Amino acid sequence: MGKASGFLAEFKKFISRGNVVDMAVGVIVGSAFTGIVNSLVNQVAMPFIGWLIGGINFSEFKIVLEEATEETAEVAVLYGSFIQQIINFLLISLVVFCVVKILNRFHKKKEEAPKAPAAPPADVVLLTEIRDLLKEKQ
Repeated sequence: MGKASGFLAEFKKFISRGNVVDMAVGVIVGSAFTGIVNSLVNQVAMPFIGWLIGGINFSEFKIVLEEATEETAEVAVLYGSFIQQIINFLLISLVVFCVVKILNRFHKKKEEAPKAPAAPPADVVLLTEIRDLLKEKQ
């Protein structure tokens, strides 16, 4: 029982650490964001790109090695699907880049908000007072 309770205690300590919880939240939010990005690519960008290139569907491109028969399925190299996945990757990367760029710009503006000047150190205040007193006596 000693090894099991020690293992469980160690596991509990591992799970309750902030990094694990932060990572779990990141994975969950990332999964939700993946849906948004995929929708943007598949339902907004790809129809527009398809329209621009004349409705070509890359996923249908293939090299047939052996035609289908009644007994066997077609044997083909589906290079069009590979091209489509590359296009999807590039579009998704572009969308994520743009979102990160916008978020960075937002954070930068937030950081650039005017800050009150820091109070001078005590020794500088004391020297300033001495200087002012000396000016008054002259």
